[in-house]
Amino acid sequence: MADKIAISTTDAPAPAHTFSQGVRKGPVLQVSGQGPVDPVSNEYLHPGDVGAQTIRTLQNVEAILAAGGAGFADVVMLRVYLTTRDDFAAMNDAYGEFVGARVGDGVLPCRTTVFTGLPREEMLVEIDALAVLD
Repeated sequence: MADKIAISTTDAPAPAHTFSQGVRKGPVLQVSGQGPVDPVSNEYLHPGDVGAQTIRTLQNVEAILAAGGAGFADVVMLRVYLTTRDDFAAMNDAYGEFVGARVGDGVLPCRTTVFTGLPREEMLVEIDALAVLD
């Protein structure tokens, strides 16, 4: 049985709580929920702009995927958490452009979008990912 390995990179924000940025066990890589945080300054970026927050959040997800030996072509599921239904269209546009440009085979990952409260008031979006590597 494969060992469970914590994935960590300075190219994404350090976890603010007691969890790993990502965990890999065998071919499965789970990326913890990411937000629109700059990995260098640890500042929340783009207040009020869910499109820009979505791009920054996906960049953080991408950095953790890369640290675990994966990319968006390996992602089978993304979960998106939004604070309001009103932000869905802008998030979806930014998400579609970002993810679509990174999936070479044209098979987009599955996705669930949930409307909920998030840990920080300035967060409009949070995204996690599940990847399976060959």
